[in-house]
This record gives sequence, C-alpha cells and structure tokens, in this order.
Amino acid sequence: MGELVGLVRLGADLVSAMDLPAAAAAPERGPWPLLRRWLVRMGITGRWAVILPPALWLTVFLLIPVLVVFKISFSEAVVARPPYLPLLTFGEDGEVQLTLHLSNYMFLGQDTLYIAAYLNSIKIAFISTILALLVGYPIAYFIARSSDRWRNILLMLIILPFWSSFLLRVYAWIGFLKNNGVINNALQAVGLPQVTMLYTDFGVYVGIVYTYLPFMILPLYTTLVKLDDALLEASADLGARPFRTFLSVTLPLSLPGIIAGSMLVFIPAIGEYVIPTLLGSPSTLMIGRVLWDEFFANRDWPLAASVAIAMLVVVVVPLMLMQNAQNAVVERK
Repeated sequence: MGELVGLVRLGADLVSAMDLPAAAAAPERGPWPLLRRWLVRMGITGRWAVILPPALWLTVFLLIPVLVVFKISFSEAVVARPPYLPLLTFGEDGEVQLTLHLSNYMFLGQDTLYIAAYLNSIKIAFISTILALLVGYPIAYFIARSSDRWRNILLMLIILPFWSSFLLRVYAWIGFLKNNGVINNALQAVGLPQVTMLYTDFGVYVGIVYTYLPFMILPLYTTLVKLDDALLEASADLGARPFRTFLSVTLPLSLPGIIAGSMLVFIPAIGEYVIPTLLGSPSTLMIGRVLWDEFFANRDWPLAASVAIAMLVVVVVPLMLMQNAQNAVVERK
C-alpha cells in the first residue's frame, strides 16, 4: 500500500510539472527527472500521469494470478508437488516441448455437474443482486437527500460492518436464522409458527444481500447525491407527481450507479463460497464450492483452474463488454 501511495504521489508531481508552463522552463528537480522526461516523450501527460501508476499496479496484480491459473488449466493432474505436470519439458538433446491439454475444458462441457453449478450460481447471484438493489436504492436515496450533518453519520453506519470480520458476520446470521434462533423465537412469542430459514436458499440470499449491500448503496449514493434539485423542481412545476418524477427523472439519471452497484454485487456473488457453505444446504451447488472441492478435496488443480477460467470467460467478459457499451452510450450523450 505504501508503494501504491508513492506511485500516486509521483503522478501528482508529474501533473504539476507537465501542466504548468513555468515548470517546463525551470530546471528538473526531485528524484524522478529522467522518468518525467521519458513520460513526456511518450505523450503521457496530465491526468494520465496520475491514472497510469495505480492502473499498472492493479493490472499486474490482476493479470499475474489469472495467467498462472490459465497455465495450470492446460496441464494434467498428477500425485506430486505441485499436483500438475509442467507445460514445458526439456529433452536431453536440448529440445523444448510445449504440451497443452484441452481435456479439462472438454470435460466441463460434458459433465452436467459443472453446468448445473454455473447456472445455479448465476441464478443465485442474479436474484441476490435484484434484492440488494430493491433494498439498497431507498437507503441510498434517503442518505443522498439527508442533510450534510446526518449524511456523514449514515454513511459511517453503512461502512461500519467492514470494521468487523466477514466470517464473524456470516456466523452471526446462524444465530438469527436457526430454528431456535432470534427470529423464530420472536415469531413463536407472537403465536406464529416456526419457519425453517437456515441451510436453505433463503439463508444464502439473506447472507449475500447483507454482506454485499454496502457495495450497492455506495455507488447509488454517489450518483444520487449529484442529482440536480432543479430538475425535480422543473418536473413538479410541469405537473408531474412524485412517482412520475422518480420514473422520468431520478431513475434514468441514477442508471450508472445501478449498473456499477449491480456489477459489484453480481460478480463476487457468483464465486461466493463461505456464505453457501455456512448458511446453505448441502444441495446448494455453487461454483465456489465446486472450485474448493476440486482444489483441496480432489487435488485436481488443472480441472479447478479450467473451471475458474471458464467462469471468467462466461460471466466477467460479457459484463465488461456491457460496461464498455454503456460507457460509449454515455459519452455519445
């Protein structure tokens, strides 16, 4: 983190040096004169000098693990350390042979277990995203319309769960959802029957929505707080009722926040492992549990790596393309 902060400070120095005409005539100072001149020759100036260092940092730490998993997916499982064959083999005569096995990817398309895990993961993640949007939108709207004094307090309450352990928060829901837990005891106290909530899909939805709700609220709040009140007043002056104003003005303008929050909830929810394991039933099949079983129970790292890469291609790539298309539409407007 310290290195990342240093890179951002370097970008700020580059902006101040590149954007000010006086800085061009002044002698080079500071620890980065050669790098500064090289960036100017490359045409990297202004805000790109600030964006480039953290972007390169995040790209490296994203691509390296993906490339390692991608390499393992073309190998074969063996009883050894590491539990897969190397892709490159060197012969005694100096020959180098590259061996790629496609059997793992072919097996994924033939085994219904993995197809069912993919589909069930997408279904649970999609429903959880819709529920998080329905719960998070009113909360974000209320915070955005609150006074500055209360707005900071409410935002702190939204972020407060991140100060505690994720695992402990999920375990706490077991005490609420179990048959003799807090919710069922309250229901029986008012004469209502007991409801089975723990170790069901309902428990999984509750856990995912609770855990990822801040990721939905914060992008929505960022969009709604920038909403111009003059637009709402103009809609009211033209005779629109509040609900009509919401559908015609507020909802369309908050669409970027909806898309950003939905992606922040949907993508991690697909690969969720802890919540379905602790709150779901053994029949709750999700791709995160399948990956865990293949990696640690079956010790079949190549097959598990191919499952992860296939999930990345099937889910994340279409979402990235959709985001790029959405950005292009916004830029044209």
